[in-house]
Amino acid sequence: MLPGASQRPLDAYVSSLASGGSGPADLLAVPVEAVPVEPGGVHNHGTHNSGAVVDPTLDELLAVNTADVIAAYKLTGRAGEAAQTMASIAGRAVSVLLLGVGDRSPRALRRAGAELGRRIADGGTATTSAVADESDEGLQAFAEGVLLGGYRFDLKSGHPQPPGPSGLARLLVGTVRDGTEALRRAAAIAGAVGLARDLANLPSQRKSPQWLADEAVRVTTDRGVEARIWSQTELAAAGFGGILAVGAGSVRPPRLIELSYHPAGDQSAGAQSHIVLVGKGITFDSGGLSLKSNDGMKLMKTDMAGGAVVIAVLSALASLGVPHRVTGLVATAENMPSGSAYRPGDVITQYGGRTVEVLNTDAEGRLVLADALAYAAAVLKPDQLIDIATLTGAARVALGTTHAAMYATDDALAQALVAVGQASGDRVWRMPLEDSYAPALASDIADLSHIATDGTQAGSITAALFLREFTGGLPWAHLDIAGTGRSAESDGELSKGATGFGVRLLLRLLSA
Repeated sequence: MLPGASQRPLDAYVSSLASGGSGPADLLAVPVEAVPVEPGGVHNHGTHNSGAVVDPTLDELLAVNTADVIAAYKLTGRAGEAAQTMASIAGRAVSVLLLGVGDRSPRALRRAGAELGRRIADGGTATTSAVADESDEGLQAFAEGVLLGGYRFDLKSGHPQPPGPSGLARLLVGTVRDGTEALRRAAAIAGAVGLARDLANLPSQRKSPQWLADEAVRVTTDRGVEARIWSQTELAAAGFGGILAVGAGSVRPPRLIELSYHPAGDQSAGAQSHIVLVGKGITFDSGGLSLKSNDGMKLMKTDMAGGAVVIAVLSALASLGVPHRVTGLVATAENMPSGSAYRPGDVITQYGGRTVEVLNTDAEGRLVLADALAYAAAVLKPDQLIDIATLTGAARVALGTTHAAMYATDDALAQALVAVGQASGDRVWRMPLEDSYAPALASDIADLSHIATDGTQAGSITAALFLREFTGGLPWAHLDIAGTGRSAESDGELSKGATGFGVRLLLRLLSA
């Protein structure tokens, strides 16, 4: 994507065609803005149309009046709404995309950009004036949308591996400003989201815990990140009983991925804090001996989405100039049934010595997270601790797919996550850490049970309460992305399959 000049928003495009320029010409995307309606149905600019307004320059290009086109397609200007028509420009027939940009908020522009990205993902080219007068924030949001909407992943023969968008979008941003930095940041962030999606979308027969560890090293090499991969022997020697138990049923042994980012140069001098990110990295979840149904397993290649987010975030910190020290921990294992699998009724010893009674081997994510959280609290001693995981179906039932469930022991951290979630598009909703539910985790034979034993139905809350036991009293937030980490369809900047939810959220938080 390249910034380009414009006098009136469409003039640069028209001029380039008239002069025989070689700029993108497959598609001209013209923004259609939603207009607030006053009581009585009259718009605040005094007209009585459909509620959508478009660049008046378009009247000079279309064979019919723009207002008639808007009426014919029943356009409202809603963000991401689109209709395609034809225009004659400099003697050439050009496809014109009427692209809804809503109220031009960053959220609306991101959604509009995603629609444009989908239109050109398979090799098309487009020029748009949608961000001609936008701030850097609006430009970045639109560019992120283009890249995220154009994301593709498939393993069909003849396609590149991993496949990616091959289109080109030329953004007209005016002559009085340089949008290069906004575009660079958009590319870095969208690239990290794409990486998280690729890791989670890959079928599980290709991604063992060791493969995930190797990928983590590969994508963070030369990016200010040091990597340590804990082997099964090292995990056993250090007492990571949760990770070992969950991975015991698989022939592909578990790993702990530890990635340490240290700001370089001037950034290091300004480093304000140390944040540890912990991700669930279950490369496939069969449920173990508490076996899932066949339908319940179909999406379990994405059960390491939280770990993928942590790896992707660490890969992008240097390019975004993040001034904080950040450590990423990904507890990765494959939860499989076999003669060596852990069983309901087992008592395992987590890192640090606390014992846990296992009552359902399909509640494995909290066991691997508990080890990593306890290690972070005892050894790394960060200023803030954040974990992210596709943890409970209860979170999806409570909030659906638009917001992740967020639990926090620190109000300032919780407020920051809500704010950056709104700004980034990865929205979170704070849920209660209800102490009256904690007795549900009592066990007769161990320090605690990992699931409720008294019939308490607040599954997402009790899972968070279990994890809190291993955070050492540090400022901590837990992000349950079971509903947001995967999508049943492409919508806005989300792609069908793994969404990479959490990458934009955490990168914006860490960049502050």
